[in-house]
Amino acid sequence: MIKTENLTRKYGDMFAIKGIELDLQQGDLFGFIGPNGAGKTTTMRIIATLTEPSWGEAYVCNHSIYNEPKEIRRLVGYMPDFFGVYDDMKVIEYLEFFAAAYRITGPARRKKCDEMLEIVDLDFKRDAFANTLSRGQTQRLGLARVMLHDPQVLLLDEPLSGLDPRARIEMRNLLRRLGQTGKTIIVSSHILPELADVCNKIGIIDRGVMSVSAEVSEVMKQVRDRTILQIAVSADSDKASAALKDHPLVDSVAEGDGFLSVTLNDNSSDYSDIPTMLIKEGFRIKLFREEEINLESAFMALTKGTGANF
Repeated sequence: MIKTENLTRKYGDMFAIKGIELDLQQGDLFGFIGPNGAGKTTTMRIIATLTEPSWGEAYVCNHSIYNEPKEIRRLVGYMPDFFGVYDDMKVIEYLEFFAAAYRITGPARRKKCDEMLEIVDLDFKRDAFANTLSRGQTQRLGLARVMLHDPQVLLLDEPLSGLDPRARIEMRNLLRRLGQTGKTIIVSSHILPELADVCNKIGIIDRGVMSVSAEVSEVMKQVRDRTILQIAVSADSDKASAALKDHPLVDSVAEGDGFLSVTLNDNSSDYSDIPTMLIKEGFRIKLFREEEINLESAFMALTKGTGANF
């Protein structure tokens, strides 16, 4: 759906982006993480055919940005960080205006606009003037606008920027729903936790260079080279700890917050006999799970020493 090869944009002696490589498939929700000025917007504008690269190539649904920009624009919905609304237009009029620009005519135009308002939970504001909306409502209106022509690709530049906590939660829930529709989505942010539980792939960019681009699961694997288990027993935790230390798969055991933190040896992926051993030893297991590492912790580990300021 989206593929870039050595995508580079240079202004004088400064690289806005350098050698960006992306390969996104249908249904991917890609979190583009980086500080302000890192190159996120430049990359998205090039993919949307609004900015030309200095060199490199980008394809959207197998269409080249050089040879088929019109075809790409039909397939892409691009929402910039800041966009204007017309003060004297009601919300429904605003959408109908852009629907007409997409050549949606007749009864289908009003039907499509009503559908978009329902998707972004703004149907209760359909007759309000656009300039009276809150920042979060304006962002959702902008998202409705770029989805009018049912694009296969959505490029959302900082859609969570400037929103209050409730509006951020609502927007994240909306992104999750869109991610389930099969659209390919790139959503950028300079705040990692905003996207940590939404995306299936992430890219980390700083000073125009992509340092990480992978599935979330692969990022986790890069950070952790050993499995850690969290185990709690109903009684005799000290004896359980001693028994675990003698197990051939266990490297070390430490006290956690109400549980034992058990680090396994390298390449110990099958630990199914550990609970069996504890039960045979007479322990009653209250908790047994693999410790999860969150995306924010992974990010801090992967970017350590790079000088990024997020």
